[in-house]
Amino acid sequence: MDFLKIALSSLGTLVALFLFTKIMGNREMSQLSMFDYVSSITIGSIAGEMAVMTTDSFMKPFVAMAVFSFFAMLISYVTCKSIVLRRFFEGHALLLYQNGQIFEKNLLKAKLDVDEFLASCRLSGFFDLEEIQSVYLETNGTVSILPKALHRPATPSDLNLSPSETAPLANVIIDGKIFYDNLKSTGKNEAWLRKQLQQKGNPDMKEVILATFDSSKDTINVYLKFNRKMTRDIFE
Repeated sequence: MDFLKIALSSLGTLVALFLFTKIMGNREMSQLSMFDYVSSITIGSIAGEMAVMTTDSFMKPFVAMAVFSFFAMLISYVTCKSIVLRRFFEGHALLLYQNGQIFEKNLLKAKLDVDEFLASCRLSGFFDLEEIQSVYLETNGTVSILPKALHRPATPSDLNLSPSETAPLANVIIDGKIFYDNLKSTGKNEAWLRKQLQQKGNPDMKEVILATFDSSKDTINVYLKFNRKMTRDIFE
């Protein structure tokens, strides 16, 4: 009976945790601010108590999770409206390097040593600090690097080119099923889509794992299912 109770409470915890997470919004771990990180840990701890039923009532930790989620959302809302509160809860970007100068005190404040700083630069593709103009530590813990003008990638404007604008490719077929809303947003219809499939060799709709609409070419890109395992590893 106890195992059944724990199983049911675990299921309820999973549902509640998923619900509150969806309400609070989704972020990758690398995008979490310090306050978001603390909130996640606290809500997870409360959820753990719900799952193993450390209290006699399922509702007590559920209410605690709901209250904490509400205040977390409230603080997230007010930080969007107030710069002062945003700086208080989330902090601000730290300048770590600029014009050949490493700011040691800011490194200490960020709890970074020189080796970690250089590793962050290398992970961004910069092995020589002389190629870098500025380095900032963002509030979510990621490092932003501004390269010097001579070492940044060339852009079309540098080459006096005017390429046509591109747009995201809409997924019109996934796993053999037509996504009619996506197809409608492209200004096309099912008859046009099937005609395109015929021009691509008339593949069976069920054999299409993905088809995307390319507005720049006014056509679709078709990817067929491949039912064999790829056991070869070119990196070995």
